[in-house]
Parts: sequence; structure tokens; C-alpha cells
Amino acid sequence: MKIGIPKEIKIHEYRVGMVPASVKEAVLHGHTVYVETNAGVGIGCSDDDYIAVGACIVTSAEAVFAQADMIVKVKEPQATERMLLRKGQILFTYLHLAPDREQTKDLINSGAVCIAYETVTDDNGHLPLLAPMSEVAGRMALQAGAFALENYHGGGGVLLAGVPGVAPANVVIIGGGVVGLNAAQMAVGLRANVVIIDRSLEVLRRLDQLFSGTVTCIYSTRDSIEKYVLAADLVIGSVLIAGAQTPKLVTKDMIQRMRSGSAIVDVAIDQGGCIETSHPTTHDSPTYIIDDVVHYCVANMPGAVARTSTFALNNATLPYILQLANLGYKTAFMSNKHLLNGLNVYYGQVTNYSVAQALDYPYITAEQAISEHEG
Repeated sequence: MKIGIPKEIKIHEYRVGMVPASVKEAVLHGHTVYVETNAGVGIGCSDDDYIAVGACIVTSAEAVFAQADMIVKVKEPQATERMLLRKGQILFTYLHLAPDREQTKDLINSGAVCIAYETVTDDNGHLPLLAPMSEVAGRMALQAGAFALENYHGGGGVLLAGVPGVAPANVVIIGGGVVGLNAAQMAVGLRANVVIIDRSLEVLRRLDQLFSGTVTCIYSTRDSIEKYVLAADLVIGSVLIAGAQTPKLVTKDMIQRMRSGSAIVDVAIDQGGCIETSHPTTHDSPTYIIDDVVHYCVANMPGAVARTSTFALNNATLPYILQLANLGYKTAFMSNKHLLNGLNVYYGQVTNYSVAQALDYPYITAEQAISEHEG
């Protein structure tokens, strides 16, 4: 198979779809890999590094898309990239379609086979291709929150750790999944007062055991969210419903009543955000202030630590890339139900229920779509 790796063009996105070691594995399996020039420079990998493992360097994204059977990216294709997709071409990347009507429309019109990292599953019901970036984003959330709490950035001048004689910050984490767990680990390490709110008692019990009582685990209700958000210095939104738009759990009214100079980091912003006042920001302009509350809502947080993020992501995606390349997508889907769960758009049809529901598109199961197309 011909695999294409374009240079990422989202603002301040420095990650790349495949590192040289991953390219080498693909080449050893007999595949041809086209890499856009300087695609890996943001993670410290030169064109020569890719050439050394057998990649073909091409001068433009247009050349990559024109030659490749499968495009492997990190972030959702931007508008100019979506225009380069063709019918039957495989797109394997993060998509986050539920809050993104324009992207969904373009992918439907392209006729491409669009597989979203964030909806691929495993035997335990987890999201193995989302987990590495959730780990990174969760750990970064504390860095971002500390930044937002500084006076210079509009915050109230609160140090997360406090000092002897001055209390540490109150950190409230909404959602106890991978992001929430990693955020909590960092917050506990900084000696903040940490509350985790989740709707799963099983998750709360596991977190309580893991942290040996050093965090407060609270069952999620409207009342509990309101109570702890209003007392927080920093709120981290880490809610995820696979493939679906995130519910707004922190309301405008709560934001208005939060302490002046407090901060929010909405890690869920890729799926629409769980804070009613959130909207996507960029690394160029990461924060804004509403009702004296600093909002940090960067939609590609891990892109700021591109080298760590890319290698972590490739560790998870490489087996699926090779499976798609070695078997072709039809056989790969039929042999791996978890990879099939990643299929969001197939030859103009929406095959993810949550995306179809969020954007009011007709829904067809992935199995039925493939059967009808092949029939």
C-alpha cells in the first residue's frame, strides 16, 4: 500500500502522523511511504531521518494526497486538506466530528474512508488510540491551569502548591477517565487540594483506592458540580462520551458565580467542551476571560509537546496502520471489530451513531455500509 504523511497545518501543530521508526516498520512490510518535506521537523526528525528508513520525500501536501492510498495524520484535516481527499482513499487520524459540521460535510462529499482514532475501541471498552493523548493532555492541564492562575494572564495570582502558611489551590476535575486521572496525579504531586467528580461509582472507588484518600471523590450531580466548582481555584473539564458532543456540565450561571481570578481548562473542547462558556482557542492565543474567569480551551493541547506526543501516539497507532496496509481496509475491518468501530464516514455515509445524531445525518452501521457498497 502507498501511505502518505502530510505535514500538519493546524495552528502550532508540530506532531506528525508517523515517526521514522514507524515508517521503517511499514517499509519492511513492503509498503511505500510518502512523507511531505519537513513534516517531522517539529519533533526533531529531518527529511534525512525519513530517507534513511526508506521513505520517499515529496515537496507538497498535494503530492502526498495524490499518490497515497492511505493518509495518516494527527489532527483533523483542515479545509484545504479535505479538498485533496478522493473517493475510496483511507484517512486515518483524529476527527472529532460531532461538534464539527463543516468537516463532516466535506468528508461525506469526498467519498473517502474516514477512520477516527478517538472511536477505535479495545476488548475492555477503552479507547486505545485516544489514551496516549489523553495522558499528555491531562498532565498538561495542570501546567496550563498554573499558567492561567498567574496575575499576568488574568488569574487571581494563586500558586497551585501554596507555601507553608498559605493554603494550596482547590483543583476540581470533572471526569475521572484517563485525562482526569493524569490531571489528578499532577495536582496531587503539586500538593493541591483535589476533588474528582464522576458519574461512575466504579471509577470513583478505583480512584479512591489509587490515591489512598489523598483526593476527594464525589458522585456527579448538578448540585455537587455547582458546589465544588464555586469553591474552586482551577476547574479541569475532562468529560468524554466516545464520538459524541460533550454535555455542558458547568453552566454560564456557575461561571458568573465563580471566584474572580479562578481558571478553567476545558480539555474536552475537541468534542465541544463541557463548560458552557468554552470555545476553541489556539496555542497562539490560548486564553480568554469571561466574568473574571480565565478560560484555557486549546483544541490540540498535546501539539505543544510534539515530540513526546508523537512518539506516544505512534506506539498506539502503528499496529492499526500496519493492519490496514497489510490487509486492506475491508479485510482489516472484518477481522477487527474494534478498528471497525473507528469508521466514522464511509463513501459518503455516516457510520458513527453519535456523529449522525449530533449533526442530524442518516445513520447506517459500518457493517451495512460496507456490505451495500461491496454488493
